[in-house]
Amino acid sequence: MKQHKQPGQSEKLLAGRPDDDESELAPSKTKIKKQMHELRDLGVELTGLGKDQIEQLGLPENLRDAIREMKSVSKFGAQRRQMQYIGKLMREVDTAPILAKLNAWRGTSQQHIAYMHLLERWRGRLIENDSALTELLAAYPQADAQRLRSLMRNAQKEMEAGKPPKHFREIFQVLREIIPEPA
Repeated sequence: MKQHKQPGQSEKLLAGRPDDDESELAPSKTKIKKQMHELRDLGVELTGLGKDQIEQLGLPENLRDAIREMKSVSKFGAQRRQMQYIGKLMREVDTAPILAKLNAWRGTSQQHIAYMHLLERWRGRLIENDSALTELLAAYPQADAQRLRSLMRNAQKEMEAGKPPKHFREIFQVLREIIPEPA
């Protein structure tokens, strides 16, 4: 007599293994954990923002409250729990607009910092040698050469005498008028 397998036994064995189609659709535990850590890190970044910036993000009330609460918590364990809670709340929020706004703020500030560094380099070159003035005038013909020469001379005299850098700062202000900040 031939023994027959019970119907469905092979399906039960295969049920423990994910199908190829299912594994593509369902994210792995590692991927889910990584996403949760990214959300928590975004929450950490949000706790570093000011009150006005948090309001501009249009976050749900409970998330805003949790972020405000985080700023008042001082114990490490409590901070960790609060960050986990913020991460949990972040799962329910669409993070794309938040990230877009944060990236815009970062980009703007980085552009502004680069612009300020450019002005500082020009000021340093102008004080070090006179040939930098001709380069500046070639790049920005609207500059007042006579005023800049006068400021350069006075700034050099101030540095030699050890006086406060009044003209040194004024050169910077003149450069801000001459060189437009990139938009």
